[in-house]
Amino acid sequence: MQTPHSEFNISDTVSDITGALQNIIARSQVIIPVLETPYSRSPNTDHSTIELECQSVVNIIAQRQQQLDTVLHEISGLVAVMDSVKNLHQAVLEKKEKITQSMNLHKGLLSALWRFPTEILSQIFNHCLPENIICLSPLRLRVKTPTLLTGICRGWREVAVGTPELWCRLYVKTDRRHWEQAALHYDLWLKRSRGCPLSLELGDHYSTKLRSLLQPYASHITSFHVHAGYFRDRHPQLSATDLPELQELAILGTTNRDIPTIAQFISRLPSTMRTLKFIGTGVFFDIEPLSSFSPVWAHLTDIRIAVCHPNVFLHLLQLCPNLSSLYIHIAMDQRGPLKSFTHTKLQSLYILHDALHTYHLPELLNALSLPNLCTLRTHYDRYSESWPHKNMKAFLARSKCLLETLTIGRATITDAQRAEYVSLIPSLKVVNHSSS
Repeated sequence: MQTPHSEFNISDTVSDITGALQNIIARSQVIIPVLETPYSRSPNTDHSTIELECQSVVNIIAQRQQQLDTVLHEISGLVAVMDSVKNLHQAVLEKKEKITQSMNLHKGLLSALWRFPTEILSQIFNHCLPENIICLSPLRLRVKTPTLLTGICRGWREVAVGTPELWCRLYVKTDRRHWEQAALHYDLWLKRSRGCPLSLELGDHYSTKLRSLLQPYASHITSFHVHAGYFRDRHPQLSATDLPELQELAILGTTNRDIPTIAQFISRLPSTMRTLKFIGTGVFFDIEPLSSFSPVWAHLTDIRIAVCHPNVFLHLLQLCPNLSSLYIHIAMDQRGPLKSFTHTKLQSLYILHDALHTYHLPELLNALSLPNLCTLRTHYDRYSESWPHKNMKAFLARSKCLLETLTIGRATITDAQRAEYVSLIPSLKVVNHSSS
């Protein structure tokens, strides 16, 4: 154990030892002894002579052994000295590291950052987290997480741990091999959220062990992202009734066989629900499956979904009177006219459609009136030369909306057409991505 006295000895003697060693090395010279004898060159040696002078050869061997023993002793001594110097060097490096750390700490005390109130530092930490990642994981070391902030210094750790908002987005993925260790990280993360609204994302592998981990925090979950396989479990980790404050549900990778169980789950969700998204889905919903999701539609304000036909789109608008934002993928054309429909609250509309089906967009524009629309984006899944200019112009005139942005993707419009849109709505910004 190092004592103040031993530190004093190191401080006082290192320079003396270094100087003495440098002087010794400078003055030292290894002298190679003369090892030649009359018998060194065996090819030219008369063996009969050697036999007569056998004792002389034995004496030479004994002398060489003595010389070798001396050299080995010298090597052993040098190795011991080098080891001692190496240890001393390591001790001095550690001393340097501690001095540097102390100096940096005290330099940091002069920084304005240390004088920030805890509330401001907490806000700075919140802005450090990535915005493009919905949920964070303590096991994803390459992603910036609040865990990194706890390792900077004790002061930052106290602020980070004491800021519940940093711990309100969690990605959980079960791994049977390392579950116990991972569960400790997840549990600590959830405890630090301290009852704040939670955004939870579950990976595509599920375990019954999840329920005991998540159940105490289920009432705080407001955003829930899961793969469709979650609903195939007869005993899911969290049921719809476990989520009384849920506001957002995102489902990844839906298939037709998942629709009945998903519909059953969604139909039991609370009236707090506002957002429903189907992401990366292979399912295009028809009217009947959509109807099975009731009564949740009446509360939704934000939807992302794929539907079969334009009339399903109109039916969806009828089901969702409070809808303000809609991202919709329409698969096929609708045969036959569409009934006119006005939705008074829709503000943002993104329509993705197949370029091979060119009829449904004009038909939709003819049927729709959206007086509160602010943002409209249409996008073909491949380049299309067909653009329903007259239908769009009539839609804008009929809706009498204060549209702010019209984005047209993978279809080309002319400057004259753009000017006609702007003449209807002078403040309109028209963006044409003809090749994207």
